Amino acid sequence: MNKVVLVGRLTKDPELRFTPGKGTAVATFTLAVNRRFKSPGQPEADFIPVVVWGKQAENTANYVGKGRMVGISGSIQTRSYDAKDGTKRYVTEVVAEEVQFLEPKNASLNRTEPFYSGMNNNAPLNDFGSSNQPEYEDDITPIDDGDIPF
Repeated sequence: MNKVVLVGRLTKDPELRFTPGKGTAVATFTLAVNRRFKSPGQPEADFIPVVVWGKQAENTANYVGKGRMVGISGSIQTRSYDAKDGTKRYVTEVVAEEVQFLEPKNASLNRTEPFYSGMNNNAPLNDFGSSNQPEYEDDITPIDDGDIPF
């Protein structure tokens, strides 16, 4: 079984290209994923190359950018090619089957409070003009994403 699920932040804006001939969209980006176990006071991350194809690639390139948090699921793929200097190069990357945008497009990257900060009537609006504010039961407390270690 070859299945990968990652959550992380883009290190730069996705690069969108189209294949010659058919013109299939392909987006590439690097995802910074925090390591679960790290030395005290030393944040560590892995920088994982990701490839997305088709309409999903176009949406990713159009709606997320550097610093945005995304979740991806897909598979690991290895390939090789001959470089211009004649050496053989090997590449390991994640081919994403699904990309989830985990932050709204208009979210501030330097925010100090979570996007969902309890129930209020001033909830932010999503790109379609409706509130994303969930309705919580009385005994459920929303989680502050500042407590999540990534």
